[in-house]
Amino acid sequence: MTLDEQLTYLTKGAEETIRVEELKAKLERSAKTGKPLRVKAGFDPTAPDIHLGHTVLIRKLKHFQDLGHTVIFLIGDFTGMIGDPSGRNVTRPPLTPDEVAANAETYKQQVFKILDPQKTVVDFNNRWLGKLTGQEWIKLCSKYTVARMLERDDFANRMKEQRPISMHELLYPLSQAYDSVALEADVELGGTDQKFNLLVGRSIQPEYGQEPQVIMTMPILEGLDGVQKMSKSRGNYVGINEPAAEMFGKLMSISDEMMWRYYLLLTDLSPAAIEELKAAVASGKSHPLETKKALARRIITDFHSADAAVQAQKDFEAKFRSKGVDPNVPMLDLVGAVCRFDAMLVELGSCKSKSDAQRQIKAGAVSFAVGDFDNPVWEKVSEPAAEFDPSAHPRSGDYLDIAFKVGRKQNKVRFKFPAK
Repeated sequence: MTLDEQLTYLTKGAEETIRVEELKAKLERSAKTGKPLRVKAGFDPTAPDIHLGHTVLIRKLKHFQDLGHTVIFLIGDFTGMIGDPSGRNVTRPPLTPDEVAANAETYKQQVFKILDPQKTVVDFNNRWLGKLTGQEWIKLCSKYTVARMLERDDFANRMKEQRPISMHELLYPLSQAYDSVALEADVELGGTDQKFNLLVGRSIQPEYGQEPQVIMTMPILEGLDGVQKMSKSRGNYVGINEPAAEMFGKLMSISDEMMWRYYLLLTDLSPAAIEELKAAVASGKSHPLETKKALARRIITDFHSADAAVQAQKDFEAKFRSKGVDPNVPMLDLVGAVCRFDAMLVELGSCKSKSDAQRQIKAGAVSFAVGDFDNPVWEKVSEPAAEFDPSAHPRSGDYLDIAFKVGRKQNKVRFKFPAK
């Protein structure tokens, strides 16, 4: 890759890079000297079961690794016992050493499904933070002010609401910053909620005679509902240790619009390649359903295997094939033009009004199948304002047949295309 191509690949999907010009200069120097950049991300081992939302950050580490840079997967066995206050309204109870050790081992097993274990440095910050003397802690604390620390939103909110802030919580950002000093990090990655902690690292490094690290924040991935962040407590997650068939089914439930965000944040495809896929779908050359299946196969291949991904797709398709569309259902003729699903459902008599149709779509009760009524493959309509473009589907002659299901009720539409 050229330098500009590397920058595009490394920053794809990132919420913010501080600063891009510094990253470019570091990459340029690395190319000239042959010395790889040291790229760090810290993980406090508080949640041992990783879902796809967690992998956004890990995959970005892989992108640096793909370009030959040194990736440091830092397990916060010291900071994990403090407890990260980010986004917290109350003091978080620290983990015990046994809990930290057990969770850390689970993390190591899971991240190597994405990272190359031969090219990944796994380190533990107790190795240096646990050895700092009292004098060294005082020196570290002297390099940052209380006023700046209290600028954090979570600290400021707790002060305003008169909620307690424990002294040890103030040490967390400083401890994370010192990790960057100890590791001589060139780049540090984190979620958007980690921005303050990452910036403290940029501030502290020059105090120890080091060039400030570039920081890159990755967005929080929305879950299967497309609204709330992916979370086990919300039930909108895909776990990376789940069976391949279960992963495939969950991924097929995301909306067509959300599919592109998943392509951006959960695959190694370049931005240019993703734009090509988008253009193919927009032009009708590719069907959104098939493009979504390709996404699911890519993700499952990463965490299982290519064979498992193919079998998961076969299982999914078999599960969602019915015995056929009822031949007695009347067929409505329409002109072959783009139209909204909610309007069609009203015209078919499947729904009383557009608002009723939109409620049914939101509830996941509306599906359609194109072409083969003997062995239909049903696809859910997930967006209330979604449109159907008949010209985007292969057809026989001058018409295209589709079937609808609203709950158990079926309807059929024949789109006729005027002769040119």
